[in-house]
This record gives sequence, structure tokens and C-alpha cells, in this order.
Amino acid sequence: MTVASLADAPRFENFGFVFRPLAVPSRGSTELAVWTLEMPPGATGERHTVSCEEVFVLQAGEVRFEVGDTVPDVAVGDAVIVPPGGSLRLSNPGSSLARLVVCTSKGILGTIKGKTIVPPWAQ
Repeated sequence: MTVASLADAPRFENFGFVFRPLAVPSRGSTELAVWTLEMPPGATGERHTVSCEEVFVLQAGEVRFEVGDTVPDVAVGDAVIVPPGGSLRLSNPGSSLARLVVCTSKGILGTIKGKTIVPPWAQ
């Protein structure tokens, strides 16, 4: 058994978003990658695709999910499931910090503007 403390988690920032890895391979997970995501008001990420299924659970605030051509209504406690190869963009249209927990498979890759990235918060 491994306990991965949020207090000890590294911090990664991208597009104003803050990623904090919890259960990821570098912290003891062998199959999954789980991290927290904080989005300040007005933050908008780049549209990207992912190589593995990704599950986002909204913990607090508001998040606009653009998954392909769909913009689902999402409330606190809801989960948004993005399929492998799915196109995604997140933004925070609200006036307060949004918090999410994200879960996927180890080894996930993202593609932004044709460039493949290895997200450091998922390793």
C-alpha cells in the first residue's frame, strides 16, 4: 500500500491551470494516473486530444467542457468521460476557482496543435 499525500504533491502549471499528481506511476501507482486540477476564473486551455480515456469529476466551481462538438451541462459531483482520441477543451467561466479530480490510465499522451506531449502530472 502507498499513500500519496496532496500536501507533498508536486505542482505543475499550464494555461493558468494547476495540476497536482496524486496516484501516478512516479508516486506509486502501477496502472492509473489520478491528479487534482485547479482552474482560476477565466482560465481557458488549448483544444487537445488524449490517447486514453479520461474521467473528470467536478469538485467545486464551474467548468465548461467542450468534448468534440458537445458542451454538456456539468454540476458539482458530475463526471465527464472523454473517450480515447476525444477532442477536449476546458475553461472556467465562473467567478471562483474550479477544482476537479482527473483519472486516466498510466502512459496517457496528449496532442496539441499536432504536437504530442507527455503530461508531467500524469507520470
